[in-house]
Amino acid sequence: MHFKVLLVDDFEAFRQSVCSMLLRTGKFQVIGQAADGLEAVQKAEELQPDLILLDICLPRLNGIAAVPQIRTVAPESKILFLTGLDLPEMVEEALSTGASGYVIKSEAGIELVEAIEAVMQGRQFVSRALKKANDKVGYNEARV
Repeated sequence: MHFKVLLVDDFEAFRQSVCSMLLRTGKFQVIGQAADGLEAVQKAEELQPDLILLDICLPRLNGIAAVPQIRTVAPESKILFLTGLDLPEMVEEALSTGASGYVIKSEAGIELVEAIEAVMQGRQFVSRALKKANDKVGYNEARV
């Protein structure tokens, strides 16, 4: 089965790289792209993708602010944040929107396909680097 994907990122070269990676798997069809949050909402409504790969740092409307609007116009679409922000508090905020996952761009080559498969199966996915950072913070706090 091919999952229909909407890819939202303001950096075109990154979008092209992700498109190539997804097409190589034979499991995903990128049915649309958007370069900002408002365009993401419009494309989500128009295309009704299975999955939206969404950056947080976007012009006009950031990814976190776009999610409630996307949920209204495309309630069946799953959302996976794909962003350069590797702050644990940002992960918490992003997932609190109802998104299903969070992948750091620097880990996309290793984790993106796995993350998409997990999200499409109804599981949550967070980049392993972020989990390690959270574990380390928790450990240090416990020792204090």
